[in-house]
Amino acid sequence: MGIIGRSGLTGQGTSRFSAALFWQGASLPTETDTIMDRAATAARIAELIEPFNKKGVAITDATTFAGDLEWDSLTVMDFVAAIEDEFDIIITMNQQAEIETYGQLVDAVTKLQG
Repeated sequence: MGIIGRSGLTGQGTSRFSAALFWQGASLPTETDTIMDRAATAARIAELIEPFNKKGVAITDATTFAGDLEWDSLTVMDFVAAIEDEFDIIITMNQQAEIETYGQLVDAVTKLQG
């Protein structure tokens, strides 16, 4: 049991109370919110790509990192570190293996942000 658990701040009753306070007055995200979140995420990622885009390739959702941008593994690792730092997330190796395009990366980062 962690420090918070020992102090009595967590527990079944308290967590239900906290959850009720959290959701009270909150609205569920709408499709517009999701689209705007994705657009904001895409814009931030596009800015992060610029220093790595040595060939000046036009970035679209279909742009591939290995093929279109011709990134080697070191460039990919540096870029992933920049993304993780910027968004305060962790992209696992399994997730990285599944991400081949800019659009897939934007979707993954949007999802990881919650």
